[in-house]
Amino acid sequence: MIQKGALSDKNVILKLFIWLGLILLLTLPMEIIWIAVVGVNASVSSLKILQVIQTFVVFILPALAAVWLWSERPMAWLHLDKGMSWQTALLVPLMMVVFVPGINLLSVLNQQVELPAAFADLEMRLKELEEGMKQLTEQFAYAENIPQLLLNLIIMAALPAIGEEICFRGTCQGLFSDGTSGPYNYTHLRARTHVAIWVTAFLFSAIHFQFYGFVPRMLLGALLGYLLCYSGSLYVPMLAHFTNNTVAVLGMYMVGKGVWNEEAVDAFGSGDTLWVGILSLIAGSALLWLFVRRQSSAPRL
Repeated sequence: MIQKGALSDKNVILKLFIWLGLILLLTLPMEIIWIAVVGVNASVSSLKILQVIQTFVVFILPALAAVWLWSERPMAWLHLDKGMSWQTALLVPLMMVVFVPGINLLSVLNQQVELPAAFADLEMRLKELEEGMKQLTEQFAYAENIPQLLLNLIIMAALPAIGEEICFRGTCQGLFSDGTSGPYNYTHLRARTHVAIWVTAFLFSAIHFQFYGFVPRMLLGALLGYLLCYSGSLYVPMLAHFTNNTVAVLGMYMVGKGVWNEEAVDAFGSGDTLWVGILSLIAGSALLWLFVRRQSSAPRL
C-alpha cells in the first residue's frame, strides 16, 4: 500500500505518468458507462451533466489523488493553503473585465490567420469544428430565466474555473516548474518557472480544440499562471478564470435575450472600436502591473 507522501521525490516523469494514469483510470470507465446508458446523440441537458462529471473525473479528482500520493502537504503543493486579500479580490475581477475588449481584439486577429494553400482542407475542417463548438456553446449558454442563468454560471463558469485551475496551474504548472511546487520566489521567477507557465498555457489552450481562439486562450493561460506565481494562491487564478467565464456566459445570455447584437459583441474591441481594444490591453496591463507591485510589497506568511 502506497503511503501518503511516498512519492514526494523530484521524479517529475514518474509523477506525470501517475497523474495521467489516474486520469485514464477514472475517465475510461465513465465514458464507457455514459455511452452505454445515454448513447452518442445526447441532449444539451445530458451534455451539461456530462460536463459536470468530466470536470470532476478528468480535472479535479485525478489531480487531488496524484498530489496526495506525492506530497505530504497536498494543499500547500496546490497553493490552496493561502487565501487572498479583499483588495486582490476586487482588483483581479476588475482587471479581467477591463481585458475583455483586448481579448476580443486578439481573437479577431487570430481568426484572420490563413494556412498555406496546401492545407486548405485542414483549414476548412478547423473552421467547421470552430463553428460547431460555437453553436454547442451557445446552446449550453441559452437560458430562458434567471434560475437557468445561475445554473449555467455554475456549470460553465464556476466548475471549469475550479477544475481547470487545479489541473493546469495547480498540478501541471507545478510539475513542469520543479516537480515539488510549493512557494514561488515572487521577486525573481526562475527561467524554468517561465517555461512551466507557457508550456502549461499552451496545453491549456490546446485541450479546448479551438484553433481560431488558440492564441488569446494561451495568453489567458499564461496570465493565470503568473497570477498564481505572484500571489502564491491558486484562488487568485480561479477568481480570474471565473470572472472571464462569467463575462462570456452573461454576454451570451444578453445576446440570447436580444438585448445585445451577437456580431457587435464578438467584434467589440476591433474594427470601428479598435481603439477600445487597444486601450483595454494598455489599461489591463497597468492593472496587472499594480497587482504585481501589491504582491511584491505584501507581507508573506
